[in-house]
Amino acid sequence: MPAVPPSPVSAQGDTGVGREPVFRVRDLARIYGDGLATVTALRGVDLDLFPGELIVLLGASGSGKSTLLNQLGGLDSPTRGTLFYRGQDLGSADEAALTQFRRDAVGFVFQAYNLIPSLTARENVALITEICRDPMPPEEALELVGLGSRLDHFPAQLSGGEQQRVAIARAIAKRPAVLLCDEPTGALDVQTGITVLEAIERSNRELGTLAVIITHNAILADMADRVFTLSDGRIVNERTNAHRGSVRDLAW
Repeated sequence: MPAVPPSPVSAQGDTGVGREPVFRVRDLARIYGDGLATVTALRGVDLDLFPGELIVLLGASGSGKSTLLNQLGGLDSPTRGTLFYRGQDLGSADEAALTQFRRDAVGFVFQAYNLIPSLTARENVALITEICRDPMPPEEALELVGLGSRLDHFPAQLSGGEQQRVAIARAIAKRPAVLLCDEPTGALDVQTGITVLEAIERSNRELGTLAVIITHNAILADMADRVFTLSDGRIVNERTNAHRGSVRDLAW
């Protein structure tokens, strides 16, 4: 395994000093295709992400934020550079190791809820808990996202925001070290989106999970510990918030 490179001191101060990062990324690049069809989605990304942080990856469509999220989640491999998860080199890991990493360490929340219509909220969450090493009971996960009274409702009986919260409960029920959220409020109205973000925020706070939210909505920046802005496959700005803002206090 290649040696793990040292962590730099953030330009914003001492962020990360004295702590081991969950992810350590250096010179990460992802190129698709070849010849005239070549598309460079990431161009030398460097960043460290730490336990318990709530991170927002901000950028327009095509900026590279979804590609970066896929790299962090072990859904894709880098073309160049290094990507370490707690000392494990994900960039050189085989598919079996990546599958194990995704199963044990990562919870995914996507814009599409991906619930099974014929299963109740409790049963949708139980699908994950049955294959995890140390899951929480489905009822506990649903209670954490405010759906303790909707355990036996089917997706068709739930609103869009409630379905997304079931998806969050499913993701956090495995007690993941990392929660990766891809535009989790993109299909929701403002009030419903606030409820969903509060569920993510609560799981981050109470479980100590590193939560990463990608969005094009700059309003979400104030709820984060740190914000990375991407453009053309590069991180063009990093911002550290002295205090995380309440979701309901954001300037909607």
